[in-house]
Amino acid sequence: MTRVVVVGAGPAGLAAAAHAVRAGAGVTILDQSDAPGGQYHRQPPGAPHGFEAVLSRCTWWPESTVWAVDGKRVHVLRGPADGTGRQRHVLEPDALVLATGAHDRTLPFPGWQLPGVFTAGAAQALAKGDRVAVGKRVLVAGAGPFLLPVAESLLAVGAGVLAVLEANPASTVRKGWSWRDARKAGELARYAAALARHRVPYHLGRTVVEARGDDRVREAVTARLRADWSVVPGTERTYEVDAVCVGHGFASQPELAVAAGCALDGGFVRVGDDQRTSVAGVFAAGELTGIGGAVAAAAEGAVAGCAAAGGVPDRALLRERDRTRAFAARLAAAHPIGAAWPGWLREDTIVCRCEETTAGELTRAAGDPAAPGPHALKLGTRAGLGPCQGRMCGAAVSALCGTAERHHRPIAQPIRLGELADAKEIEA
Repeated sequence: MTRVVVVGAGPAGLAAAAHAVRAGAGVTILDQSDAPGGQYHRQPPGAPHGFEAVLSRCTWWPESTVWAVDGKRVHVLRGPADGTGRQRHVLEPDALVLATGAHDRTLPFPGWQLPGVFTAGAAQALAKGDRVAVGKRVLVAGAGPFLLPVAESLLAVGAGVLAVLEANPASTVRKGWSWRDARKAGELARYAAALARHRVPYHLGRTVVEARGDDRVREAVTARLRADWSVVPGTERTYEVDAVCVGHGFASQPELAVAAGCALDGGFVRVGDDQRTSVAGVFAAGELTGIGGAVAAAAEGAVAGCAAAGGVPDRALLRERDRTRAFAARLAAAHPIGAAWPGWLREDTIVCRCEETTAGELTRAAGDPAAPGPHALKLGTRAGLGPCQGRMCGAAVSALCGTAERHHRPIAQPIRLGELADAKEIEA
C-alpha cells in the first residue's frame, strides 16, 4: 500500500487525503490546529467540523508541527505548540502532499502598527473561532472578495461595521468578474444581503490610507483612489473607529516546499498537470501554487491526492481544477494591487513592524550609490530579520526597494532549543 503524508488539513489537504484514500493509499494527515478545516472551515472549540468521514479513514495527527522537511522525509513535533513535552517524530512516506496554505498580505500605511489594526484574516479567525468581535465601530478595507466574508463574520458576532472599502475602482473589478460562476454569484448575493440587512455601505475605489490614535487606533483616514491606487487629493474622509481590518490578498507559505527543494515561480510552487512538484514524490496543492480560494484549493487537492496515491486523475477532476484556476485568474484581474500604493507612505511610516524599519530608511538604503544587493540591504536595515522573518513585510520591502522577494527562510516553524537538542526521534 502506498503511504501518503498530507501536511495541512484545510480544503486542499482534506481533499487530497480523501482522494488518496479513495485511490487505495494509507494516509496520514497532519495539522498544527487541534481541529481540521483550516482557516476557511474554522469553527468554535467543540463544534462539529463535518470531516469525520474523511478522518476516520486516515491517521489523523492534530496539533502536529512540521518543523523540517528534507526530500519526502518529514520531521514533526506532536503536542500543543505552547505546551511542554512535545514528542519528535519522523515520517518517510512514499509520497508527500504539501497543502500549507497562505497568510494575509497587508500593505503598510501610516499608523498600521497601532493596536486595534487587524489583518482581515485575524479578525475573521477571532470571530469564527472564538466568537470575539474586534470592535464596535469597525472599518473593513483592502482588496479582494475576502473582505465580504470578513464583514459577514464580524456582523455575526455583533460588531458594528461602518463600511467595506474595496480599493479597486468599479472599472477594474468589472474586468475580472464575469458572473459566469453561478456558485460564486450565489455566495456574493448572500454577502450583499448581509451588508444590506445591517445597512453597511460597500465603496469601490476607496481605502484606508492612515490610522490615527495614541494608545490604540481612534480614527481611520480614507481616500478615493485612482486605478493605480494613487490618492485623489481632497477626497480624504475621517471615520471614528475602535478597530480597522485590512487585507490586500494573500501570500503563500512555501517554507516547507522550499526546504524540500521544490522550484518556485513568482513565489508559488511550480507544479505539473497532476500537481507534481520538481521534487520526486512531492506534490503541492492549494494556495501554495497560486491564490484561488477554497474551491480551487480543494480541486487541486483532489488531483494531488489521487496522483500521490499512484492513481491517474480522471478528466472530471482535471476539468474542475482547470475551471477553478480560470476563475482564480479572473479574480486576480479584478482585484490587483495598484503600483502607486507607496505614495500613501511617509518618511517615518513603519514597514517592517518586527524591527521598526521605516519607509525612509528603506528608500535611502535602496538609493545608496553603493547599490547594495538584497542581502546587504536586509542586514543594513534589519527589515525582515525579526520574528516573522519577512513573511509579513517581505513583499512590501521588495516593492519599495526594487528587489526580488526572498522566500528561503531556514526556520519554517519556531522550535525550542531543548526540543532541537533532543536526539530521540520516533520513526512512524
